[in-house]
Amino acid sequence: MKPLIVIPARLAATRLPGKPLARIGNAPMIVHVMCRALEADLGEVIVACDAQEIASAVTEAGGQAIMTNPAHPSGSDRIWEAVQKFDAAGQYDTIINLQGDVPTLEPRLLHALLTPLADQSIDISTLATAITRADEHTNPAVVKAILSQLDGAPYARALYFTRATAPSGDGVRYHHIGVYGYRRSALQKFVSLAPSPLEKREKLEQLRALEHGLRIGVAVVDTVPLGVDTPEDLARARELLE
Repeated sequence: MKPLIVIPARLAATRLPGKPLARIGNAPMIVHVMCRALEADLGEVIVACDAQEIASAVTEAGGQAIMTNPAHPSGSDRIWEAVQKFDAAGQYDTIINLQGDVPTLEPRLLHALLTPLADQSIDISTLATAITRADEHTNPAVVKAILSQLDGAPYARALYFTRATAPSGDGVRYHHIGVYGYRRSALQKFVSLAPSPLEKREKLEQLRALEHGLRIGVAVVDTVPLGVDTPEDLARARELLE
């Protein structure tokens, strides 16, 4: 595998406007995320952005930024445009989608994304961790990954993702972590598909892949990176990183 890490970033955010440029210590949040990606040492890292302010912050920090169409409906579409511009020759066969709002991400988690993709039958990889907090079982903001764990396999297979409390009954439930690894061909197919009924109902983009028969492998890890969506999250990220 030859991975390319792409970080989608846009200025428009309903709960935290200008989020990528929010200062954490001496750098904008998008630069912190870029640094975590570089620390993984998996290969090239680019930021796919929709505003010159983000591009300037990235390049001033020594990173690589690709300007993309501000009208893209999703981060996946933004990533695919950036991949085509950065790597028109197609030398990168694995695309890692790292959201631009996880400044405390542990770089080792990006390595875990590659484990499911070692199986040629898997099209997309992602991460999940066992839920340990009682309130997360019923919190719709915590997306649950419904997994089929095969004996001896180093990853699980995703059967479904939901905001509901699932599966029912006793046993472990898994908190989905929204970081993805794509085979390049799978990403190309994914962005060509129209949003699916379950995707629109649950407001979960990954259901489009499952509804169209793409296979998602899930590496189970032991931590959830802090996603920054609110001023309170930003304060917590500053506390953790400073």
